[in-house]
Amino acid sequence: QVQVVESGGDLVQAGGSLRLSCAATGSIFTINTMGWYRQAPGKQRELVAGFARSGRAVYVDSVKGRFTISRDNAKNTVYLQMNNLQPEDTAVYYCNVDVEASHYWGQGTQVTVSS
Repeated sequence: QVQVVESGGDLVQAGGSLRLSCAATGSIFTINTMGWYRQAPGKQRELVAGFARSGRAVYVDSVKGRFTISRDNAKNTVYLQMNNLQPEDTAVYYCNVDVEASHYWGQGTQVTVSS
């Protein structure tokens, strides 16, 4: 069994920064990909940033230049550094981990950006 736990969400003012963390624990031999998604009220869940199997980082256009995803393979942890946050970034942020073709989700962490 694999557990995924996110942390780091908070209430910040526009222009502020947050760093989200996601740790995967349990029966893990190989993690294929890890990524961050978000879901705002009334909207579909969307990919924010992730790692392709090649290792290349990918971002949704709206966060390019502001968000940076990084990964610590030794700790099975992925981070999302979010700078210059805007009210439209308000959402629940979820971590997704692909462990040997099975996908696991965390419980989500709330990010709220006030104007």
